[in-house]
Amino acid sequence: MTYYSISEVATMFNMPQSTLRYYEKKGLLPLIQRDEAGRRLFSEDQIALFKTVMCLKSTHMPINHIKQYIDWVVEGDSTIDKRLDMMLAHKQEVLAELSLMKESLEGIDFKINRYTKQIQERLG
Repeated sequence: MTYYSISEVATMFNMPQSTLRYYEKKGLLPLIQRDEAGRRLFSEDQIALFKTVMCLKSTHMPINHIKQYIDWVVEGDSTIDKRLDMMLAHKQEVLAELSLMKESLEGIDFKINRYTKQIQERLG
């Protein structure tokens, strides 16, 4: 199995190493192995899990919910139903946020069109 250093993972995700350490401290990066010198080693599985963490974070899932999800992943297959329920509920929250954002974008476009027209009339 291939392992990556914290600096390699930080580069992969374009984030500071301190952020990875913070996520590990919060329990979002469980079971990180360490080499003889105590340096963190990230497996491909942990990187895949971290991609999920970043997806959930970017869709505004609270850290405590992400932590719960990670705990269920570590517990194993007995928590699949819970994980599915969490993902279905989160999907609905994301869809609602997307709808609100679309509505807000329409309002912004209305203002842009209005101001563009006013400027054209003024110049025109």
